[in-house]
Amino acid sequence: MKKRILIYYNRLREQLWFRPFLFCLFSVFGALLAHQADGIGINDLVPNIDKESIEGLLDTISASMLVISIFAVASMLSAFSSASSTATPRSFKIVITDDVSQNALSIFIGAFIFSIVATIALDNGYYDKAGRFILFLFTLLLFAVVILIFLRWVNRISRLGRLEHTISQVETVVAKTLSAYIKDPCLKARPIKGEFHGGITVYANCVGYVQNLNLDAIQILAEEKELHIRLNCLPGKFVNKNFAIAQFSSDQNVDETQIQKSICEAIIIGNTRLFDEDPRFGLISLTEIASRALSPGINDPGTAIQIIGSHERLFFLWQKEIGNGNEKEVTYNRIEVPKISMEDFFDDAFRPIARDGADNIEVMLRLQKAFSSIATINNSEIKEIAKRHSKSSYERAEKAIEFEQDRNILLKQSLFKNK
Repeated sequence: MKKRILIYYNRLREQLWFRPFLFCLFSVFGALLAHQADGIGINDLVPNIDKESIEGLLDTISASMLVISIFAVASMLSAFSSASSTATPRSFKIVITDDVSQNALSIFIGAFIFSIVATIALDNGYYDKAGRFILFLFTLLLFAVVILIFLRWVNRISRLGRLEHTISQVETVVAKTLSAYIKDPCLKARPIKGEFHGGITVYANCVGYVQNLNLDAIQILAEEKELHIRLNCLPGKFVNKNFAIAQFSSDQNVDETQIQKSICEAIIIGNTRLFDEDPRFGLISLTEIASRALSPGINDPGTAIQIIGSHERLFFLWQKEIGNGNEKEVTYNRIEVPKISMEDFFDDAFRPIARDGADNIEVMLRLQKAFSSIATINNSEIKEIAKRHSKSSYERAEKAIEFEQDRNILLKQSLFKNK
């Protein structure tokens, strides 16, 4: 249940209206809360604030905040459009959840609502002496917060949507998702081993991408019915109605139809991939930015080189986990879950760049240096795959680069040649 709530919250965070709506509720509550000061007997202890002075502040806020809010929305939409066109459309989901921009818009709209509600209450004699004083303090505080948030937001909006900032945002999200995966690639379940004999197949109930696995619900079902369940998909997998998403077996008589339905309900399938639990999608999104930059119409190898650096940092997360040496805790002992192959991670990160940048000596040199660097990670599988990708990348470049001296320089820097 907790995980499902977190999933819904993450989807709400992607909605531009959600946070402003919360701030609107808080602002109405704050404007009405000031009235409570009239009932606690502090009228003789507080100064008498003139009604006109409060109205002046509230009028200033109401007159300016709506205009600033409209300007903020227009600036954010421009930044979102820029991120989608210069980077990749997949980055839109990350850029739109920018906390600074959403908080700024929320404060601006919330301040506007606060000023309107407080003005109406003030004009109708809702506040006594203590209430007016508290309202005055709230208004001054809100005024100060608005100024500080505006200054911070102006600095942020100048970078929001810029390619370099978008790459940084995507890399941060990918690092978080990838770290969680590396820490526990089987999602606290058991890894798949051997064949699954005598199992009953569960087919997907719709066509789309697996977005989330509710392993809590599947584990509870398995314990109640004494099942052993093997899942054949992970978040990011595209499935159809003929795809076997799971298999289960039991030593007792069970309602197979009901169990199949319960497993399907625990595997959330949607039309698009999400970054939350899909580390491959993050790598793909970064690589798409590099591929766009390497297209003939844009011809920006510097961005591709920057993306290679991002991938290199992300792959070194495996070294961090190796250094920790933590034992993997098995919470869902009745569930088997597949792993993502290391080859898939390398393909997602480097193959499109090697293909699209094959004729660019600077990009290919940086790619070979990245393979050499990644091969220093204390993991035999990573070393071997890095070597294979080094060889295939050079072979692509060998066919695309006409200048022999460039090919010789690249060969000398290649990991497969030096190992």
